[in-house]
Amino acid sequence: MRQACRALAGARGARKRAEACFLFAGALSPGEELFPRRVLFALKGEKIIETNPDQRKLTTSYTQRAVSFIETNKERPFFLYVAHAMPHVPLFVSERHRGSSKGGLYGDVVQEIDWSVGQILETLAKHGLEKKTLVIFTSDNGPWLSYGDHAGSSGGLREGKGTCWEGGVRVPFVARWPGMIPAGTICREPAMTIDILPTLAKYAGAKLPTLPIDGRDIEPLLRGEKGAKSPQEAYFFWWGRELHAVRSGKWKLHFPHEYRSLKAAGADGKPGPYMVKKTPLALYDLETDPKEQTDRAAAEPEVVKRIEVLAEKARQELGDSLRKIEGRGVRAAGKSS
Repeated sequence: MRQACRALAGARGARKRAEACFLFAGALSPGEELFPRRVLFALKGEKIIETNPDQRKLTTSYTQRAVSFIETNKERPFFLYVAHAMPHVPLFVSERHRGSSKGGLYGDVVQEIDWSVGQILETLAKHGLEKKTLVIFTSDNGPWLSYGDHAGSSGGLREGKGTCWEGGVRVPFVARWPGMIPAGTICREPAMTIDILPTLAKYAGAKLPTLPIDGRDIEPLLRGEKGAKSPQEAYFFWWGRELHAVRSGKWKLHFPHEYRSLKAAGADGKPGPYMVKKTPLALYDLETDPKEQTDRAAAEPEVVKRIEVLAEKARQELGDSLRKIEGRGVRAAGKSS
């Protein structure tokens, strides 16, 4: 699991100004850290500024660059994307935060990320940017369970990273914008990270590209509007080219597929083994059963039928190798034009 902190500043004012500044702070491919024979490098723009950097200093380095970026661009709209390499394995923490938690190395890493977020928020406050800035804190997937005490927790949800069960795809999403997002608001409507792009584009007054965009504006959900519903009829979960599951409202339908399940957890940064399991067609009510334990497919045939129709439409567009469907909207592998 990696944590990402996004900040969009001057959103309302951005409509009146053409210029804006953008910064990405993070690893382009965090997985490179897992392969010691490969060279890990740090980039500034397109320039390599360091090879094999000390990974204990990564979180601090990203944070310092983020703070500096805000300081430099505090008078104009900006977009800041901080994609921390931690707590993705392998885990590293600075000396300042080593031993700062009761959760071992993983806990120390999380403590340092908490410090990082605090530094960014303090910088926004220092320059009076809090009410002008939307801050989003989220992650890309659930815990990599095979790494045991270096993996984090799914909170009791089924399975983890590398699967389409809730433990693999349900992640925290925290949004902060004083004066725009009511404090303490809890939204139980489903949304995906694909919805961030159109939402930020709306706030910034930017035009979306003339390409198919799967995301939808979720501003009503962020603002806590009474009765606001997810703008998506359904969310689709592919594993590679295989459509494994579809969520529509509170219902989630899994199609028959194989998935990996933890056989034995590893320890001290060494992964444990997985085994392969299979699921039949299965329907779950995520409002009452977020751990996906009770199959309701037989009891709710109309729900199954409705979601099957949505799935088939998606298959025709994006394909599904489980059904040997190519998909008319699938392009050849390679760089898009």
